[in-house]
Amino acid sequence: MNASAFFIRGGWDGHEPARCVRLIAPLIEAAGLDVAVADSLSSLDDADALMRFDVIVPCWTMGQLTSRQEAALLRAISAGAGLAGWHGGMGDAFRDAADYQFMVGGQFVAHPGGIIDYRVRITDREHPITCGLQDFDVRSEQYYMHVDPSNTVLAETVFSGEHASWIAGCRMPVVWTRAYGAGRVFYCSVGHNCDDLRVPEVNEMIRRGILWAAGVPLDAAAPAG
Repeated sequence: MNASAFFIRGGWDGHEPARCVRLIAPLIEAAGLDVAVADSLSSLDDADALMRFDVIVPCWTMGQLTSRQEAALLRAISAGAGLAGWHGGMGDAFRDAADYQFMVGGQFVAHPGGIIDYRVRITDREHPITCGLQDFDVRSEQYYMHVDPSNTVLAETVFSGEHASWIAGCRMPVVWTRAYGAGRVFYCSVGHNCDDLRVPEVNEMIRRGILWAAGVPLDAAAPAG
């Protein structure tokens, strides 16, 4: 039986959830996973159904989970399903769901300056998600996040202080992994829209991150296509 991925998309349209999933999901299918996509949070009601997937990929900025939906998602991940996502679709989802944020390992709080040029530095060049990738520049929202100190940080960015002087020199995680119970969690803060996801390094880290969270071996991982 093939490994499987479940994308759930919706929320704030500014992050282009439908277009972004249409861009990323085929990369995961190309790696041999079965892919399902849902457009309603009601798909999170049943923990037993969620646990049939190897990785769950939320692409749902803001929005609100019911207590049942949050409990079902937490249960599925803690039991061993993976969780993977990018930008606001995972890191600015369900702002009032503290247990969800604990699982993710961080929460968006600001992007000083809006769309700006900044550099992403790979900090762990041995991890299979970032192995072989180089530092890169991107023009997007530079996410300032509240982050969990137990995260394993794979990439970071440094704030210049131009748009908020009091954070000058702050090193902020951009890509991390963590555990939640038996589940693997991957997050990348770059991914404001489809243009961001087409940046080769971003595209490849997200592709690998989803596969890693699903438990797919990434030794000598090669770019899709």
